[in-house]
Amino acid sequence: MTSATDLMTLTVRVWRQPGAEAEGRMVDYRVEDVSPDMSFLEMLDILNEDLITRGEDPVAFDHDCREGICGSCGVVINGLAHGPEQTTTCQLHMRAFSDGDVIDVEPWRSRAFPVIKDLVVDRSALDRIIGSGGYISAPTGSAPEAHSTPVPKPDADRAFENATCIGCGACVAACPNGSAMLFTSAKVTHLNLLPQGQPERETRTLNMVAQMDAEGFGGCTNSGECTVACPKEIPMFSIANLNKEFLRANRKKRS
Repeated sequence: MTSATDLMTLTVRVWRQPGAEAEGRMVDYRVEDVSPDMSFLEMLDILNEDLITRGEDPVAFDHDCREGICGSCGVVINGLAHGPEQTTTCQLHMRAFSDGDVIDVEPWRSRAFPVIKDLVVDRSALDRIIGSGGYISAPTGSAPEAHSTPVPKPDADRAFENATCIGCGACVAACPNGSAMLFTSAKVTHLNLLPQGQPERETRTLNMVAQMDAEGFGGCTNSGECTVACPKEIPMFSIANLNKEFLRANRKKRS
């Protein structure tokens, strides 16, 4: 049980931007009675309750499940996407900070993620990448026999590993170039490794890469910051695999 002596008082510097076309700025707030067992979003809830009580506009931020599953939440904390631990913002607990700390909270920074308000950005570019090729045309119906389509264990493991991507966008925010290569490679690798994904294998790869470029994401220079920030630990192998798939699809397209 948290005692009064465990509670923290923090200075939270938050990016405030009233609208997409408005100028933004960092604003300092004092947040008291913060339990180390709170999540980072619960700390922001306390801040907002205080702002509402004072008749001020609360800080806008994205969230939904608060269980590290949906990928809705995401802010840059002290220069790090999702904060100092490799997890989602909603699963980052205030025990990662100390009493008296100054914490900077900013939105994802990417040309492809325009700020809507405060800490909320438009991440629909990721949805459009998925929509451009993240599907299979396998016929639906009753579930097939489990052993009717053998999948090699290494392929199944890698497919499931990449399927864990929740599309939070931390990889983009962490990348010095604002690249979406880790996200796109996870979606491509997930489907291209499985038998059901083979009919669209080449078109999926080419279409998703083309859409990624059209959205204005930066190029990948293999800095690796994306994998450090990814809460689901998508590996760098996926980016290498996307490059391989892209070359393969282009070669088949020309032949």
